[in-house]
Amino acid sequence: MKTIPSFNACLERSIIDNWEKDALTDYKGATLKYQDVARIIEQLHIVFEHSGVQKGDKIALCGRNCSHWGVAFLATLTYGAVVVPILHEFMPEQVYNIVNHSEAKLLFVGDGLVANLDPEAMPQLEAIVNIADFSLSVSRNERVTHAREHLDQLFDDKYPELFQKEHVRYHKDEPEELAIINYTSGTTGFSKGVMLPYRAVWSNVDIAIDVIGPYVEPGSNMVSLLPMAHMYGLAFEFLFPFCYGIHLFFLCRLPSPSIMAQAFADIQPSLIIAVPMIVEKIIRKRVFPKIQTTKMRLLLKMPVLNKIVKRKICEQLMNAFGGKAYEVIMGGAALNEEVEDFLRSIKFPFTVGFGTTECAPLIAYRDYKGFALKSCGAPVNRMEVKVLSPDPMNIPGEIITRGANVMLGYYKNEEETNKVFDNDGWYHTGDLGLLDADGNVFIKGRSKNMLLGSNGQNIYPEEIEGKLSSMTLVSECIVVQKGEQFVALVYPDMEEAANQNLTQEDLQKIMEQNRQELNKLIPPFSKISSIVVRDEEFEKTPKKSIKRYLYQNAI
Repeated sequence: MKTIPSFNACLERSIIDNWEKDALTDYKGATLKYQDVARIIEQLHIVFEHSGVQKGDKIALCGRNCSHWGVAFLATLTYGAVVVPILHEFMPEQVYNIVNHSEAKLLFVGDGLVANLDPEAMPQLEAIVNIADFSLSVSRNERVTHAREHLDQLFDDKYPELFQKEHVRYHKDEPEELAIINYTSGTTGFSKGVMLPYRAVWSNVDIAIDVIGPYVEPGSNMVSLLPMAHMYGLAFEFLFPFCYGIHLFFLCRLPSPSIMAQAFADIQPSLIIAVPMIVEKIIRKRVFPKIQTTKMRLLLKMPVLNKIVKRKICEQLMNAFGGKAYEVIMGGAALNEEVEDFLRSIKFPFTVGFGTTECAPLIAYRDYKGFALKSCGAPVNRMEVKVLSPDPMNIPGEIITRGANVMLGYYKNEEETNKVFDNDGWYHTGDLGLLDADGNVFIKGRSKNMLLGSNGQNIYPEEIEGKLSSMTLVSECIVVQKGEQFVALVYPDMEEAANQNLTQEDLQKIMEQNRQELNKLIPPFSKISSIVVRDEEFEKTPKKSIKRYLYQNAI
């Protein structure tokens, strides 16, 4: 493995090289240039220094994506402290547990969350800082209070002349030094603190620059859709764009379809990073209804017009994403099979990657021009992948990996760390898959989700769910086991059901038709015995995966 450069040096270089360029914008709000980001970073460093924050101390960060969230994150890393991102959707008790378990000294909190938190539940904190304006909501340290109240004077004393790019000098990190503790919400109900070193953060950003950089111009625009407290959004919708000189826009609110549509039209991003659910919703709501008319079906069956029609559909879909995206990269969950086949048929530039929080997050990726259908790419630079199977091309086995992107372990949890690392340093992902002759990775499911048929057959519920989710009025679904039978839980498309004035009885009849159709498509040993219709959405992880553990005993 080649020498790992300092990640903070990469940040430093980007700020200096892009000093006059726009860096971070709160959509329909204020814009920070790279020099503005540098100035605020320096101000926060002064507060840290005068408050007694030491290198390696933990600083937690909880709030919606916004420019100041990004600056606080960068300020923590470039100071040499360890950043602990916390998802703003977490309940207060989860925030308390993470803050206390990580031993964070400071907590940056978004505007809407401050009032919901009880400082007494986080006794080790020295201060709570409001992300919106970096004011102090709580201070238990006189040095913190003094530093914040006299910040302008302290800054002027340090830089009596104008603050310039030559003043940008950051902590020189080491490859194995701890940079981030990222607490997974996961689907097991227990959150573990993933310890990510600087080498893993640098490696992910370097991979993105290497494989995406040639097709995306510095100075172009990107939109942040995914929570930055999750590694997928953090690495590829924040750190990569910032290190590459891209102008990043934060929606600063829940990315509803209407808000996303307007943002894409206004910003015209050069690259789209998303979870499959976002893309699937756009296609199901905006594209499928148009192509499922009798006239369109007829046109698509005519060989002469087929290519022209598909090209037009592709153009319309590209325009829905702003019209300038090089490609749409999806990850974090499986892409629906019907949607994937459709995208490939119209030659839409999409690709699917594979990763885990424990790999910060990237394990596999391939550009859309080399992407193998149904795969999730091939191992990226500095990462090895193996499938533990006697026949990895045909018999699914656990996917294991090792390389520069892999974590140090779980924070203060040696037992869980030892469970996922073997003696040769391979990280066991818990995902089941295949590996073809070209190195493409094909995910079959999670080992902990695998169900056992009555005659010992291995059944992957994700494969059944992929087919069921394409059927009439199915919005979300999971398959669970009840004794020797398999039952599907379905949350229907309630909006469409209301448009058609369907009753609960109508929905049940439609789902029974779906069940019969589904059972024709799957092996006899995995047939679904019944479908249970839910009246509310499933609870999900930040990657928009359903929290399966909540529903295993729902029948």
